[in-house]
Amino acid sequence: MTANVPAEVGMSVTEVDTPCLLIDLDALDRNIATLAAFAHEHHVRLRPHAKSHKSPDIAARQLARGAVGLCCQTVSEAEAMVAGGARDVLVSNEVVAPRVIARLAALAKQARVLVCVDDASSVTPLNEAATAVGAPIDVLVEIDVGAGRCGIAPGAAACELAGRIAGASHLRFAGLQAYHGPAQHLRDHAARRATIDHAIALTRDTVERLADRGLHCEIVAGAGTGSFDIEAVSALYNELQCGSYIFMDADYARVRGVDGGALPFEHSLFLQTRVISKTRPGRAVCDAGLKSHSVDSGLPVVFDYDDIRYTGASDEHGQFDDPQDHLALGDTLRLVPGHCDPTVNLHDWLVACRDDRVVALWPVAARGMSR
Repeated sequence: MTANVPAEVGMSVTEVDTPCLLIDLDALDRNIATLAAFAHEHHVRLRPHAKSHKSPDIAARQLARGAVGLCCQTVSEAEAMVAGGARDVLVSNEVVAPRVIARLAALAKQARVLVCVDDASSVTPLNEAATAVGAPIDVLVEIDVGAGRCGIAPGAAACELAGRIAGASHLRFAGLQAYHGPAQHLRDHAARRATIDHAIALTRDTVERLADRGLHCEIVAGAGTGSFDIEAVSALYNELQCGSYIFMDADYARVRGVDGGALPFEHSLFLQTRVISKTRPGRAVCDAGLKSHSVDSGLPVVFDYDDIRYTGASDEHGQFDDPQDHLALGDTLRLVPGHCDPTVNLHDWLVACRDDRVVALWPVAARGMSR
């Protein structure tokens, strides 16, 4: 099996093999610094989501700027991050398969491990696995605050589950996971605020009920790239779980901030592609198709060109409308992916660049780690 390395340090970005993912390192670092400063200013912790980048190298940059740990969506992602140096990981998802539970418990011997639970039947298997390895696992009760995905009902049901967890010998009730995923992509800030305000009210009521039962929430977690500014001022949430902010894909670029402008982050992730066919005026074909980027959130946007549009994708090909015939055979373009997370998962390497030169190659260490 080949290493499939698309570049070498020092080469020009136009020489990089395509299709590949380029990171504008200066923009990436500014995005990391912007959210780190916001979290510090608002006295909330930042636990960024590694599912966006799947890279221990990027995680290290986030941790160096004050992140308290990482979120991962699967145990295998968490294993990759711990192998890369992380020492505090939250699997912000439910884990129910016995072999995967055993791996989660084993990981707790190497790092602080947290996991989400939304069903009482999960408590005993988790506790047995933690007991078997002699390492405690911190547990967040996930509540459904409107997303309609995972999560037990807020209020009494969540409190009952928290009590079960607190009574387990090798589990520790650590708080609540209260994340509203669909709200992140509501374009209008006022609509987003109304949705998140409702989520905050449900979460606050649950926290107060837990306190009445003597159960303290060390962590009240959630928030994403689209709503972090709302949860941060709630005087309730104390951990932000933003992920896509480091890259800012085309979908998040359409989300409006409180003033009607863009969110306070820059595009730093690009899919570089090359024109491989130009047989007709006004049209061009590139080598970036469905196997190199995700289109579930829409087609990518051509960066730095207002009059060239990416119009369609097949397995290994993409098509451009090029009405002014700017493009020639062999030209390279940068695309802003529609959805960064699954796009990164299609690649083995991230090519970090500065001033149009390759400065680092980072493996996508958690690529394909979906269990």
